[in-house]
Amino acid sequence: MAANPQERTRRRLSTEERREQLLSAGARLFAQNPYDDVWVERVAEIAGVSRGLLYHYFPTKSDFFAAVVQRESHRMLRLTAAVRGVPVRDQIGTGLDTFLAYVESHAEGFRAFHRAEETGDVTVRRIYREGLAAHEDQILAALAADPRTATTPHELPTLRLAVRGWLAFMVTVCLEWLDEPELPREQVRDLCARALLGAIAPE
Repeated sequence: MAANPQERTRRRLSTEERREQLLSAGARLFAQNPYDDVWVERVAEIAGVSRGLLYHYFPTKSDFFAAVVQRESHRMLRLTAAVRGVPVRDQIGTGLDTFLAYVESHAEGFRAFHRAEETGDVTVRRIYREGLAAHEDQILAALAADPRTATTPHELPTLRLAVRGWLAFMVTVCLEWLDEPELPREQVRDLCARALLGAIAPE
């Protein structure tokens, strides 16, 4: 008997591709539902794989959600990395445009990442907070590398607090924007840029 044409053309996914498929399905569910309401078995259904295969990649729901959160953290860090040698103020607009494009195109992953703090899972919350801290450190490193925005050790605690507050502000703005996308991206970008410039401005 001849093989089904669909079976002949179906390509076996690599380990990394399968993992990415599962994480994308998980991000969608965690973005739409509280952590306790997500069944990992449902992820297997959406991805069209057996529960055994999913548990081969992620032994527990905690492991799975932690991987979803970590993936989004790494993606955001890559997108917002500063360009060496270019003044920070000259990069803010372009950097925010790139970040907001990510928020639009990966809305479920972005929402899932920021739902991590709501869970009672210690591992998930730790990875989420590590992701926020890495983003904060990335911004501070870019500011320190630019002579126009570099600060003294005495000023660093104030700047760190300002950057942390700005990140919280930006997250709130982005989540609200996803729920009610009335403003064009350019206006959201300019709003966040003004807030950051105000936060890092010297007294």
